[in-house]
Amino acid sequence: MDGVLDLNLIHLFTFYLAAAFTLSTVRRLRQYHDVAQLVLAAPNRWPRVMRQIKGHWIMFLTWATLRPAAVALGLLLAQMVCSRLIWPSANLSLRDLFDEWWILPPVLVAMAAMLAVDLYFIIRVGEVGREETEQYLDEAEHWLTSWKGPLIHTITFGYINPREMVYVEVKKAVEEGRGLLHRTLWWVSAQAGLRTAYGLILWVAWALHADQPSPPLATDPPTAILPGPAAPPPGHAA
Repeated sequence: MDGVLDLNLIHLFTFYLAAAFTLSTVRRLRQYHDVAQLVLAAPNRWPRVMRQIKGHWIMFLTWATLRPAAVALGLLLAQMVCSRLIWPSANLSLRDLFDEWWILPPVLVAMAAMLAVDLYFIIRVGEVGREETEQYLDEAEHWLTSWKGPLIHTITFGYINPREMVYVEVKKAVEEGRGLLHRTLWWVSAQAGLRTAYGLILWVAWALHADQPSPPLATDPPTAILPGPAAPPPGHAA
């Protein structure tokens, strides 16, 4: 129990950031694999559909897409620089927090919120739906290359244009994907924000605790400077 109370929470937070990143990556390896397979197969298997999607790729390249990764990386680098280079001797333990009881509640609340969101993202991992996506792309590619599309367009005197319908559906799917991406990135931003808040609270708590004055060594200045036996109490015979 004493060992737990004496753990350095600042260095433990650095380890936590690296461990959370590693666990999240491992949990999503299947997602990355499915996405990579779709991307590699797309140029040869769905060339016309890809040309349709390329017209909307700029919709994904926004600051909202890049911000969470930048914030997460910046937080980890800042934490490592502060704890390893600028203040390598910084030490804040649970025992210190118990000594300064008023610091403990904000630290515990921030830690609980951070752990709850991180555990949610580590445990709950969505599916890409690779097989369903491949079927959808195969059907779209078929209507863009088959002779049936122009024939239907001619027979219906231009009222039904399968290729135009594919274009509209592709645009709709891209817009829905963008909305899903932005919602996901909002949660990732919240995740990074909670980590940032917890880290700042830790550093502020350490700074406040480190600024506490040390207790005096003795009330008698000569006794504090020169070692020796304690002075006898008044009235005691020599």
